[in-house]
Amino acid sequence: MAELRHSSAAGGGGGAAVARPSAARHHPDAAAISTLLSPPPSSSKDLDHVDHVEQQQQQQHHGSRREWRFTSGSAGSMVAGAFLALLLLLAVTLTLAPSIWSHLRPGYLCKKEGFILRCPPVIEPPSLWENPHSTTTSWEPCAEQRSYYHNPPLPEEEPNGYLGIHAEGGLNQQRIAICNAVAVARIMNVTLIIPLMKQDQIWKDQTRFEDVFDVDHFINYLKDDVRIVKDIPSWLPDRVACSCSTLSGSWMRTVKNIPKYASAEWYLDNVLPRIKEKRVMALKPFVDRLGYDNVPAEINRLRCRVNYHALKFLPHIEEMAETLASRMRNRTGTLQPYMALHLRFEKGMVGLSFCDFVGNRREKAMMAAYRKKEWPRRFKNGSHVWHQALQKRKEGRCPLEPGEVAVILMAMGYPKETQVYVASGQVYGGENRMAALRNMFPNLVRKEELATEEELKPLRKHVTSLAAIDFLVCLKSDVFVMTHGGNFAKLVMGTRRYMGHHLKSIKPNKALMAKVLGDPYLGWPAFVDEVATMHEGRTGLPEPTFPGYDIYENPLSHCMCRSKS
Repeated sequence: MAELRHSSAAGGGGGAAVARPSAARHHPDAAAISTLLSPPPSSSKDLDHVDHVEQQQQQQHHGSRREWRFTSGSAGSMVAGAFLALLLLLAVTLTLAPSIWSHLRPGYLCKKEGFILRCPPVIEPPSLWENPHSTTTSWEPCAEQRSYYHNPPLPEEEPNGYLGIHAEGGLNQQRIAICNAVAVARIMNVTLIIPLMKQDQIWKDQTRFEDVFDVDHFINYLKDDVRIVKDIPSWLPDRVACSCSTLSGSWMRTVKNIPKYASAEWYLDNVLPRIKEKRVMALKPFVDRLGYDNVPAEINRLRCRVNYHALKFLPHIEEMAETLASRMRNRTGTLQPYMALHLRFEKGMVGLSFCDFVGNRREKAMMAAYRKKEWPRRFKNGSHVWHQALQKRKEGRCPLEPGEVAVILMAMGYPKETQVYVASGQVYGGENRMAALRNMFPNLVRKEELATEEELKPLRKHVTSLAAIDFLVCLKSDVFVMTHGGNFAKLVMGTRRYMGHHLKSIKPNKALMAKVLGDPYLGWPAFVDEVATMHEGRTGLPEPTFPGYDIYENPLSHCMCRSKS
């Protein structure tokens, strides 16, 4: 994927700063301290003479200031000397090795209490465009670090067998499937065939892996983790008979009915024996078929390694995204920050949500007919839909409408002049539905308005290439705002967190927003206060990866380490 802009901010985490001596001031080194704490070498005769003189001085000048000497005959002097030595050693440690002090401090970390995320206070004033600096210096990416494998990848001459997968859905769902496929191949120590980007009835796209990702970088980067080949070897005896070529797009031998979030043991018990017997097997379907808490820690780190480092878009996709991001920042003639808005309000999403939205009778009747056609089992006779819609809205499971998004952003303080990049499909309701958002934020723009048709023409060959452009422009934005769940939003948010948490990634609290948006007695000042309070910690700040939580949205616990600086 795109080269990540890792945070390199210096300084400590949240809390009071530690005062450090000036660099110009002299710091005693270890040898100097040893000299201070050790008496100079003297002969026995000299020591006797010193003792005799001191005894005379003590008798003649009782009560005057005494010189403390570290001798074996004085327990109090030994304690004082040890205390002085400890202070000096501590001073040198803090001066010469500030990273030790940084390591001992607790890192900045938000904690979840019920449905509320509690974050430690910070001293910096709030900013619309970035998270406070003190919240972003405690954690750094470390998925590239490899732990020792008990079984290294098997050589080509001794394979356990070959594994292929059908990566279905859109680009981001396919991306997650690819990460999981590498992890499963590592678990079983089998050779992975470059995943097949499966065409489906919704996306209707025939993109191959090499049409969007750098396949050579993918194979070479992961060579110490998993053996990966572009196709099934020609020497496989029954290659032709089983129609297993990835070029033909099908595998006859397929493992189906894989349980969701299966454990590592499940694959070792149920899939590996079949691969060893048949030499090559495919997994289908394969999206969320590997768990998070029931696999070794190194496997989760490997998934991050694939997602953030091995999967790299082709150069022309990266270059186009960089061009569009630059144009977003220069739309006014001067460098300005920009916001990226992932607006999930397409007809398919509205229908699938089974939520109720503002509209006239004709619109509601058309939506009911659409739902009945596409999801007949869920729709039934439609009598229960209204009650279901109310419950889902209370639980925060409905997509935000464009007008609701506009009100929330205004309450957060974003000015009307904000440059907003919109990543979305065809919005349900068209421009009429977008009118409220456009009136409050007129500087809305899509990639089709930023780029010329000539520039986009090479990318239109594959729907996934256009989706990759949206992904990268959102990734590079100063503020990213999601309006509903989905693979696109969680991958963007997870990557921005992995890049150092300094980039704001706003995840509206839809359950609480449904409550305040539906309160007719709540005035604007009170509404603004409510929005600020409920979103204080929902900007991509560091928080632990909760058990069972998707590491693609929050990779901290599995793929990030305490910062050394």
